[in-house]
Amino acid sequence: MVIAGSAMADEENKEEINRKSGIAYAAAFSLFASVVSGLIGGWLLDRWLGTAPWLLVAGIILGAAAGFYEFIRITAKIT
Repeated sequence: MVIAGSAMADEENKEEINRKSGIAYAAAFSLFASVVSGLIGGWLLDRWLGTAPWLLVAGIILGAAAGFYEFIRITAKIT
C-alpha cells in the first residue's frame, strides 16, 4: 500500500508541475504577444499618419507595459 500512496503523490506532483508550467508559458506568450502587437500597431499608424518612428516607439513601450502587467497578473496565479 505504501507504493500505491507514493505513486498517487507522484501523480499529483506531476499534475501540479504541469499546471504551473502551463501558466508560465501563458505568461511568457502574453508578454511576447503584447510587445509584437504594440510594434505592429505603431508601425501601421506611422505608415498611415507619416509620423515615423514615434508611434512605433510608443507602440513598443505601451505593448511592453501591457505585457508586463499581464505577465505579473498571470504569474501571481502560480503560487
